[in-house]
Amino acid sequence: MPTSKKPKPNKLFIALGFTLFLFGGALLLKLPWEPIKLETRYAISRKSDTPRPTLVPLNTDFSLVIEKIGAIAPIVQDVSPTNSGEYQRALTRGVAHAKGTGLPGQGTNVFLFAHSSANPLDASRFNSVFYLVHHLEPGDEIQVWYQGQEYVYAVTEKKIVDPSNIQYLTTTGSTETLTLMTCWPPGTTLKRLVVVAKPL
Repeated sequence: MPTSKKPKPNKLFIALGFTLFLFGGALLLKLPWEPIKLETRYAISRKSDTPRPTLVPLNTDFSLVIEKIGAIAPIVQDVSPTNSGEYQRALTRGVAHAKGTGLPGQGTNVFLFAHSSANPLDASRFNSVFYLVHHLEPGDEIQVWYQGQEYVYAVTEKKIVDPSNIQYLTTTGSTETLTLMTCWPPGTTLKRLVVVAKPL
């Protein structure tokens, strides 16, 4: 009795399958892994009963600590928020302090920013430090170290604004303000997330 030959796989289907495999792998590489990692770590830490270790500033010359979200980074002083090349270089070294805005203890608006990259593959350890600021709520504390002194601020408001809204760069009122800004949603430049805090 003759044995029937198994049909050979069509080369077109093999090529198509291989192409889909490569395409799927490329999509996985494009996923925003840094935000996923940070969000997962944050969710686990909030559910854990184990006390978290106190964060120590990376330096006391100019740095930032936000205990709630585990954020810790040096601050690069006097960075132009309108010069893309300048602030992108600064964000590889830390959080940027906007040139022309106040400094801690001066009684004016201290403006710090850490733009999310439009390409998640470009995100560094420091410029991803603000990925979790959307979890901050009124009353949460932010520590800024400047010239050896600690300044503690409490969050008062949080807003999502258009990129063209630059009112937060200027001083508002007669009391010192700390303003944090980053792109929103993470990994895009569609909007800006602004967190405002006042000294304690």
